[in-house]
Amino acid sequence: MTGSTEFITDAELYERVIGPVAKASKFVWIGTADIKDLHVKTARGSRSFLAILDAIVAKGVAIRLAHAKEPGPRFRASFDKYPRLWEQMERVLCPRIHFKHVIIDGTFAYSGSANLTGAGLGMKSPNRRNFESGFITTDRQFVQAIMNQFDRVWMGAHCEKCGHRKTCPDPIV
Repeated sequence: MTGSTEFITDAELYERVIGPVAKASKFVWIGTADIKDLHVKTARGSRSFLAILDAIVAKGVAIRLAHAKEPGPRFRASFDKYPRLWEQMERVLCPRIHFKHVIIDGTFAYSGSANLTGAGLGMKSPNRRNFESGFITTDRQFVQAIMNQFDRVWMGAHCEKCGHRKTCPDPIV
């Protein structure tokens, strides 16, 4: 094994998973069951995580977002402020997604319980955030295994035989 793997919980997730996204140079893949307009700390206060994604897309970073259900009105209103994301961020919707992954540049991965929500991976106060846990890793084998699962879903490998095929709102294939 090369690299390291660490178990992290609660507020560490925000700092150790969301923070590195802004430093991505090639790609970011995010898988989540639930998605909301989470906010992140900035030098001037806070802003939507979508602003971070928009900034890295402007630098040529490719983003894939796989989620299980349509986001709510706050996310959609925030998303509407970033036309670059409309055109350049790839999204798939699969109601069977329950994994929570963040993969950065194929060298870092998070896998755990936290959704892409304020209470999961956002900057909520310790008294309001969910009790979450997961692993972060730079170990090549672990990163590759997480990427493989994400990619199989992304490419629709399960779609043909999926038991939700008839009711899926947006079949991948």
